[in-house]
Amino acid sequence: MPDEASAANDRAAVATPQEISLLIHDANEATLLALLENPNLDESNVIQLLERLDLSAKVLSAVADAKKWSASESVRFRLARHPHTPRRIVLSLLRQLFLFDLVNLSLQTSAPADLRRSAEAIVLTRIPHLPVGEKLTLARRGPARIAGAVLAEGHPQAIKLALGNSFLTESQVLKVLAKPDVPERVVAAIAQHPKWSCRYNVRLALLRNAHTPAPIVPAMLPDLTLRDLKELARYEPLPPNFKKYFEKELERRATSTED
Repeated sequence: MPDEASAANDRAAVATPQEISLLIHDANEATLLALLENPNLDESNVIQLLERLDLSAKVLSAVADAKKWSASESVRFRLARHPHTPRRIVLSLLRQLFLFDLVNLSLQTSAPADLRRSAEAIVLTRIPHLPVGEKLTLARRGPARIAGAVLAEGHPQAIKLALGNSFLTESQVLKVLAKPDVPERVVAAIAQHPKWSCRYNVRLALLRNAHTPAPIVPAMLPDLTLRDLKELARYEPLPPNFKKYFEKELERRATSTED
């Protein structure tokens, strides 16, 4: 049996392109490692191999260590997203991936959560330096944290795209509204957005933000709890006209109770 296994490995190392297409499905780790040494192996074969979810860490490490293959963005991306690639290799690969491969990786639900967040974190550091076109794409289809970061920058075209992004979450909208330097046009867009402006917590955040357009404030008050309304009336940083709206609403409710 050892001789047979050795012979199989020797054949894998010199297999023809036609034989390679069969050998990449072999279950034997040693055969796959020998196959990686085959000069007839090309990038398409390696990419097909990396689609296998049953590859061992040893085989994946061998692919990553071969400069011939690790120089390929398609190979790097598949290595980074593979569930069995050693963590140290993935973290190294993340820094080499193209922007939208990082975005795609961050959206891969099969990838470990910490690695998805690491991919997002790298994208976040790149956002300030990106051309407008790439920012618009991120606003439209990036994950929640990335869409929120683009939204917070306040590029006029990106605001609408980010607010319509299906991945954007209420928590990210609240984080944007909590930023002290959030542009006024971002606050106004959230305040007028049909999806986000009707969320109770978003309304509270808008009513605590001095950039919220004053004319729409009264319409937000009737649905507030009395406790929240009283807290808003005591919130010092707000402009005087906001407080007048809150006090007027408190008076209205007091009169309604008396009646």
